[in-house]
Amino acid sequence: MSFLAKLFGHGATREEAHRLVKEGALVLDVRTAQEFGGGHIQGALNIPVQELEARMRELGPGPRPVVVYCRSGARSSAAAAMLTRAGHAPVVNLGAMGNW
Repeated sequence: MSFLAKLFGHGATREEAHRLVKEGALVLDVRTAQEFGGGHIQGALNIPVQELEARMRELGPGPRPVVVYCRSGARSSAAAAMLTRAGHAPVVNLGAMGNW
């Protein structure tokens, strides 16, 4: 795994994300509550990226895989980096919700 993948979480293909979720991965939506209310991936936990550091305990203990997404991929990339630094692994960045 490359340095950047370790730092920011690696990007996930649609197939990989679906497989991880079927195997018990947490799906984390880091958009705002308003965006989440407008539609989200079924079963996703919503913690806006700006609140993630303070609410990290809600994710539970590692090493449960985390699939993180947002609207465009920018916030999910930042969230994946935070999660990785906090010791959550593996973390995969789905990027935009539309990639689901």
